[in-house]
Amino acid sequence: MARILIIEDERDLAELIAFHLRQEGYDSTISGDGRSGLAAAIAAPPDLVVLDLMLPLLLGTEVCRELRRAPQTAAVPVLMLTARGEESDRVVGFEIGADDYLTKPFSVRELVLRIQALLRRSAATVTSATRVLHIGNLAIDSERHLVTVAGEAVALTGTEYKLLSTLAERRGRLQSRDTLLQDVWGYNYVGDTRTVDTHITRLRTKLGTAGDLIQTVRGFGYKLEER
Repeated sequence: MARILIIEDERDLAELIAFHLRQEGYDSTISGDGRSGLAAAIAAPPDLVVLDLMLPLLLGTEVCRELRRAPQTAAVPVLMLTARGEESDRVVGFEIGADDYLTKPFSVRELVLRIQALLRRSAATVTSATRVLHIGNLAIDSERHLVTVAGEAVALTGTEYKLLSTLAERRGRLQSRDTLLQDVWGYNYVGDTRTVDTHITRLRTKLGTAGDLIQTVRGFGYKLEER
């Protein structure tokens, strides 16, 4: 049973989310402020965090940053909830490590679908004929969900791993932003192409020297191949 931590200060909303998640078979717990939510996540890492942006004691942006810094929660999927829906706010959410973003008010059913998609993505493995895929100094171990560059492990979120493995599986083949939105984010994901661009930027930064393997095709999308 997947464990989901809801960090949300609106108690009625948090309990509504928790109720629906339990109906779907998930083990859900609630923290009412950013500081206690972060402590709970670090002490017992959940399978997914539903994180409000505007929280007392510690803002959701800081909680997300700390979750990504901590080794035990670096790869835990984070779905950010917020009443702010401007594109710049969504980009900031993705830049600090959120995997998905939902603006209030929202359909609880949509929230559940997004959570299910994130959990599937987190658990998915790369389908390949070999256990370890090598491209330049980049290695993707599909069994261990381990990515290394020149032998050094790289900590990726579930979404970043799925994005990288999708590009790697289709090495040398150009992928449009819309295709990546569909195949990586899934379930007819409703998002803009800036979502893909922001995650590519984070992925390149984390990969360091191997980031150059991800090539931009202006006006269309991305492909991964050795230059």
